[in-house]
Amino acid sequence: MSSVALTDRVAIVTGASSGLGARFATVLADAGAQVVTCARRLERLKELAGKQPAIHPIRCDVAEPDDRAELVATTLGRFGRIDICVNNAGSSSGGADRQATVEGFRDVLRLNLEAVYALSLAVSEPMRAQKSGSVINVSSMFSFIASAPVPDAGYVTTKSGVNGLTRELANQWAADGVRVNAIAPGWFPSEMTSKLFEDESAERWFARMCPMGRPGRIDELDGVLLFLASDASSYCTGQVITIDGGWTIR
Repeated sequence: MSSVALTDRVAIVTGASSGLGARFATVLADAGAQVVTCARRLERLKELAGKQPAIHPIRCDVAEPDDRAELVATTLGRFGRIDICVNNAGSSSGGADRQATVEGFRDVLRLNLEAVYALSLAVSEPMRAQKSGSVINVSSMFSFIASAPVPDAGYVTTKSGVNGLTRELANQWAADGVRVNAIAPGWFPSEMTSKLFEDESAERWFARMCPMGRPGRIDELDGVLLFLASDASSYCTGQVITIDGGWTIR
């Protein structure tokens, strides 16, 4: 049976200053990987690194080409390889008014889709050279359904694009030993969803709308993350795995 241990592996996790990204980084480090975390808020990354010595913080805005290049170069310079890349950084359009503008749509497109492609392309070079690697894109259940009750054309469009990008890159790089998969979470606690979880009526809403009757716990993504990052998924590529408590099956 294949192991989910990540000893001697090197990972990059974007958007790791809070929420799911911080959790992903910690889980990978606890499994034995050296984890380079990146986000714009360096102080939060340093706080995370203070709790786990295998986490190495770098300030990086993945929407900026120079920052992405420095992230990859620094990781290779320090560790000599990249085995895992978790493309977690992302954003919504910032409210109903802004999401309806072309400018808001374009900004989300740049971060949620263009940056995912650009960083995946950059890390694929050392991965293909070493004939192994796992790119894990963070999509959303809203890549399959509308984002009601909060309208967000940019978020839905870009996460749908992430799914297509995942399949295409998986096909292109499979022969070189590089796997590309995606996780599509449902409602989980994060900065983007904090207002929803603070609402007193949220519990009743989840009970009514979700087959499992509740939002996800942040630890309930650990298993799929470790599966995709490790040799346990050595014959799995191009897949989008939805973890949503059954939301999208109704």
